[in-house]
Amino acid sequence: MPFRVLSITAPRSRAERLRQIGEAAGASQIAIVPAEIWPPPARPLAQREARAVEGPDTRAESALAPDPPVGTPHGDMPVAGEAVLVTMLVGEIGRQALLDNLQDALEGCRNWRIIVTETAAVVPQTQDEGRMEEERADERSRRARAASREELYQQVAGGAALTRDFLTLVMLSTVVAGVGLVNDNVAVVIGAMVIAPLLGPNLAIALATAVGDRAMVIAALRSLAAGLALAVGLAALLPLAFEIDLGNQELGSRTVVGFDAIALALASGAAAALSISTGVSSVLVGVMVAAALLPPACTIGIALAVWEPWAAAGAALLLGVNLASVNLAAIGVFLAKGVRPRNWHERSGARQSVRLTILALAIGLAVLTVLILASQRVG
Repeated sequence: MPFRVLSITAPRSRAERLRQIGEAAGASQIAIVPAEIWPPPARPLAQREARAVEGPDTRAESALAPDPPVGTPHGDMPVAGEAVLVTMLVGEIGRQALLDNLQDALEGCRNWRIIVTETAAVVPQTQDEGRMEEERADERSRRARAASREELYQQVAGGAALTRDFLTLVMLSTVVAGVGLVNDNVAVVIGAMVIAPLLGPNLAIALATAVGDRAMVIAALRSLAAGLALAVGLAALLPLAFEIDLGNQELGSRTVVGFDAIALALASGAAAALSISTGVSSVLVGVMVAAALLPPACTIGIALAVWEPWAAAGAALLLGVNLASVNLAAIGVFLAKGVRPRNWHERSGARQSVRLTILALAIGLAVLTVLILASQRVG
């Protein structure tokens, strides 16, 4: 369903402006109702203690008494009478511009919030909503459906976090992939890619680069580095339990790098960014990205453990090529889809960040390409 419900908690003084913005954007079912302040202010500690010692007869009543009026020195929330809830139904067309305009209108206000909720159905559709549906169909014939920047953030931000679950999934997928590699079993290797969580950090890096979010870039890089280091370390333990033959198909293919690897990695990164920016399921695309990263990392660990430095170097070259290509392609897709910061000040800072990142990735990929040519000549 293409419709979203925007629920906006804002000061009453901005309500009419928000209504005008919604109407100008073609939103329907716009409603403005009084709202409770969010979150409710806490009573001052001194007042809680004072009321708690009023006596046994009044203690229970005091515990249920409402908080003191906001405007006392401890509070910075607007009073309940000044808060309104503005709701509106919007389609896909122009949703990002509408969100940007709403945020601009609320600039300088305190404690406002916009919640975007996906709808399962709208029954019956009004004439305006039918027009929105027709516009959506026309737009989809010209270009793919695009998620808003805020929705992309919501989906991608979790992938940047270095959590226990992320490390556990890396450990499990590394064990499965390692067993598949040493036993030359392609089905097992593919199965490991299904549970490998490496898509998240790469998408977070690409999206954060496009919008100039340095903190998310750093967090995603930390998660990606930790995951790959864990994969290399665990894979290095496999020779203790398995006989290693670096000449088998699965291991050997990860120690030789060709230009086809660059094409595959570029396609994987572009598909990953396109899938999430258009709302298509990214599960299978995640398998593609993981296949470009996890097996080479496992091969590095295995080759180092049996002291085959040239094989480890080949796998490291493949991993570097895939990392640079995946992220370069994903950043390019996000930029092509119009994913950018909201205001001019943020855009000016992000523009420099994007240029530097793309330049660094392009230079890195060029250097790796030269190394591929050199390795082919030596071989």
